Amino acid sequence: MTSFTQELWRSIDPIYQAIVAHPFLVGLTDGTLPEEAFRFYVVQDALYLQDYARCLALAAAKAPRETWCELFADHAKVALVVERALHESFFAAWGLSPDEIAGTPYAPTNLAYTSYLLRVAYERPFEEVIGALLPCYWIYWEVGKHLERSGSPNPLYQKWIDTYASEEYAAVVQAVLDVTDQVVTDLPESRRQPIRTHFVTTARYEWMFWDAAWRLERWPV
Repeated sequence: MTSFTQELWRSIDPIYQAIVAHPFLVGLTDGTLPEEAFRFYVVQDALYLQDYARCLALAAAKAPRETWCELFADHAKVALVVERALHESFFAAWGLSPDEIAGTPYAPTNLAYTSYLLRVAYERPFEEVIGALLPCYWIYWEVGKHLERSGSPNPLYQKWIDTYASEEYAAVVQAVLDVTDQVVTDLPESRRQPIRTHFVTTARYEWMFWDAAWRLERWPV
């Protein structure tokens, strides 16, 4: 029997294939990605994670079970503490200060993506919040495993790949997949469909996020 999360993943297979074929991710493994594009990505990702952590905290507040509340509260902390440590190691290599990062404007795609997540997190029920948050968890795990097979000649890129291909990160993602399958058990179809919609939407935003970094996206006016 196909689980709900397996159904979700099948629904974004074309999006995922477009992600792993994107020149940003291909460039991570063959070493051709311009470091300027990677730097743009890491800075924008640091900004993104501030809002993602807020969404995780809201998921914790809406969780109908104490164990789920604890899980997402912990993930909110990890998103800020652990990811910050990863980012700061990159920033140190580039000589970027925390003030410079904080003073960087959100790129258009980043602002659109985080605004969508925050709206869902504030306005919608728990299961929909999880549906919107899940692609960021899951796609990074799948991308990490995919890129790990080739590795990268660039130590900075390899460090990024290792983070998301790690067993530690796999356990984090699996926990959220388990919650997702459990939370839909007794839900009618009318409440499952919005989860699917959010999942596909934010999966598209994941592709757009890497594409924005590849293009060094700026506001047009």
